Amino acid sequence: MAILQIIENPEKHRWPSLLKRPVLQAENLDNTVREILEAIKKGGDEALNSYSVQFEQSAISDRIVSKKEFEEAEGKLGEDLKKAIRQAKINIETFHSNQLAPEAEVEVMAGIRCWRKAVAIERVGLYIPGGTAPLFSTLLMLGVPARLAGCKEIIVCTPPQPDGSIHPAILYTAALLDIRRLIKAGGAQAIAAMAFGTETIPKVYKIFGPGNQYVTHAKKIIQQEGIAIDMPAGPSELAVYADESAIPEFVAADLLSQCEHGTDSQVILVTSSRGFAEAVNAALELQIESLPRKSIALKSLENSKMFLLKDPGIAMDLLNEYSPEHLILACRNPEIYSTGVRNAGSVFLGNYAPESAGDYASGTNHTLPTNGFARAYSGVSVDSFVKKISFQQLTRNGLQCISNTVTEMARAEGLQAHAAAVEIRFSTPKTQ
Repeated sequence: MAILQIIENPEKHRWPSLLKRPVLQAENLDNTVREILEAIKKGGDEALNSYSVQFEQSAISDRIVSKKEFEEAEGKLGEDLKKAIRQAKINIETFHSNQLAPEAEVEVMAGIRCWRKAVAIERVGLYIPGGTAPLFSTLLMLGVPARLAGCKEIIVCTPPQPDGSIHPAILYTAALLDIRRLIKAGGAQAIAAMAFGTETIPKVYKIFGPGNQYVTHAKKIIQQEGIAIDMPAGPSELAVYADESAIPEFVAADLLSQCEHGTDSQVILVTSSRGFAEAVNAALELQIESLPRKSIALKSLENSKMFLLKDPGIAMDLLNEYSPEHLILACRNPEIYSTGVRNAGSVFLGNYAPESAGDYASGTNHTLPTNGFARAYSGVSVDSFVKKISFQQLTRNGLQCISNTVTEMARAEGLQAHAAAVEIRFSTPKTQ
């Protein structure tokens, strides 16, 4: 039996059901998360400690990581890993630094100048998962653009181990980014603490970072209460378009790299060749046997499919309909196919561009829209950590040039005071 079902030339009306994402059903998810948020809002640190004991089995007297813990972390990591983290940081900084170019001032008419200025969000909160996998790479992906943007306060929350410790790679990465406010707290309770503030955790203006369904739902709710978030989120996902020039073993490895994230992850392969699809299935069966997270990957594959589509144009339409978080184009002339991509978080071109390169060290950001949100959202960038404030400066002559335009439009909308605010400037003596 094939490890992934092969669906040949499905009719377009079937695409939505075939491309449906997996949904983890949790009883009373909304009620549980709302209860946590309300308890933290009212009870602060005491409520946070109570939920941490309940969900993390971790009773901690001091949730703020100490200077000693930061100092000890470096000695607990091998030199090869530290070198890898430093190299990834450099590449991420190099790519994201290019996003800092200021916008040009525009003279829209004589005497009217307009421009925008990027101003950093003063206080941001970063959530870094640390449960089944300590995602220190996510700290790089969020911390680097936050630093480049110029955020004054960067608060990091990450769940502790039962002994109260934080993985040394997370601490080493935080120190490398000069982020020293790191809180031992995870789950929806950590999102609540950053959203509302506690005695030890300041309230932030925007929250970033992935997490489980409780974290994701907490972010969704606090957004409704006026706290900004990076983007809506869901389980990780990958789509691959491959023709006969692709290498089945490479594609199988890419699919499994995404499947090991979690049981609710999903992968999609679209190919023009049945022989290739069958070769990928064979490679999957072989490679999955050596995975430490085999049981997770197998469950994820149950959510996944292969599509056999002979027409490349229809294949791209299906992929745009799916709007994947990650898209690999493993085909001849991938640059040509890339021009047809309308909906995707991040795109990887060619046989030597695995999705894991973007996860860690190519330089692009791995915090990306999932669950179809790539139709309208971008991945995290320096822009995610700033507000763009617009400015305009008008001389008397400049205002006179548009005075009739403004007053006519204002009166048509029934806003007489708007019109008067222009007219009064020409019924009084000239001022600078």
